[in-house]
Amino acid sequence: MADYLSILIKLFIAFAGLWCLTRLLGKREISQLSPFDFISSLILSELVGNTIYDGQVSIWMLITAMAFWAGLSYLFEKIMEFSKPIRRKLEGKPELLIIHGEIDTDALRRNSIAFDELRMMLRQRDVFSISEVAYAVYETNGALSILKKPAYETVQRSDLDLDPSPVHLPSSLIEDGVPQPEGLAAINRDEPWLRQELEALGYSDIRSVAFAEWTTEGVLRAAPRFVKEHKKK
Repeated sequence: MADYLSILIKLFIAFAGLWCLTRLLGKREISQLSPFDFISSLILSELVGNTIYDGQVSIWMLITAMAFWAGLSYLFEKIMEFSKPIRRKLEGKPELLIIHGEIDTDALRRNSIAFDELRMMLRQRDVFSISEVAYAVYETNGALSILKKPAYETVQRSDLDLDPSPVHLPSSLIEDGVPQPEGLAAINRDEPWLRQELEALGYSDIRSVAFAEWTTEGVLRAAPRFVKEHKKK
């Protein structure tokens, strides 16, 4: 009976402690968790899970461990809040993946982001074509913030008294300077056709194209590779 009572008391203390710690450090959505928040949640789960059913760990040991971790977390949060250099080194900083409509492939590699993953993140923001994006910022919490080109600002067809028209998913034709056979096959085109169309758009070298796609409007859109010379300007 005493063992069951000890478990119940530990559970109550763990619940109350975690609730107080959450209120102390502030509320965030899961998608807004920083690397430290994620690590902290893992340690807290291990701390609570390993002590509740361990008879050799007393209630006071659990309270002491949670109090110490709460104090350490609070101190770390305050240091991060008032020391921007330390915060940037520990949490990193936002990074531009798309600049003026041009894809920075070096930034994609630094952040271990494949084109498929970039497109997925854009779709999660209701953007199905990379050609619509002027800027894309990869935030420190893993989220993607975008700024559309003025021509692609959201406008309802009903506002213009236009009839609804069918839509189709765009096809990826080039990724990081490499033609995509599956995308070309989806629109019944081949690589010679692609090279000819790119030359008409001003791309003599296919390797200078970071990304190209066949849009929902049936138009070829290409985004040039962002080179370091642009960053210096």
